[in-house]
Amino acid sequence: MAFEAKIVADAGMRVICSGDGRNLAASLTRAIDAECGGLLSFGVAGGLDPSLEPGTCVVASEILSGLVRIPTDIEWSHKLASTIPDAVCGTIVGVPTPVAHTDAKRALRARTGALAVDMESHIVAEIGAAHGLPVAAIRVITDPAARALPKAALAAMRPNGTTDILAMVRQVMRQPRELPALMRTALDARAARATLVRGRRLLGPGLGLADFAT
Repeated sequence: MAFEAKIVADAGMRVICSGDGRNLAASLTRAIDAECGGLLSFGVAGGLDPSLEPGTCVVASEILSGLVRIPTDIEWSHKLASTIPDAVCGTIVGVPTPVAHTDAKRALRARTGALAVDMESHIVAEIGAAHGLPVAAIRVITDPAARALPKAALAAMRPNGTTDILAMVRQVMRQPRELPALMRTALDARAARATLVRGRRLLGPGLGLADFAT
């Protein structure tokens, strides 16, 4: 998403922003060159493990794409997990559409054992594997397993990662009772953003990759 991209804009890495994964594979493929040392999926995620609160950082040990489990780079992931306070390691599952409802989150958790879900990490992992590049993922919980995403929040998601405020307002006007849930979602997103900013600052330039890449 756009706010995630801004956080890492000065990290000395090429940043590609995607809201829902559309065209992400093509954008990544075009961006890869001889100087590319690795691919990092950085941003927010939905919680599947009910113990993970908003703002919890998940460092992927593997990324699940369909039935395929793609391991992340061990050394890079260890650097991320040891640098970001209270980070947890585990599986992140990628999906093509938002997992908005609590029942769907429980079902996905039971089926995959994943800690978190997003719509980009599996694409990053697939492209990295195809090009023989190290892959890592930092994903911070924004909507926890016990909370559903309100329709207004979903309506605001543009494919390019920006927020459609007008669409969100229209949805709230249609269903005013969603406003408290939307405010809760905003607070959750604020907690997630704070963790991403702190992680970015602690990892420094290259977000940990520069510490071991040759």
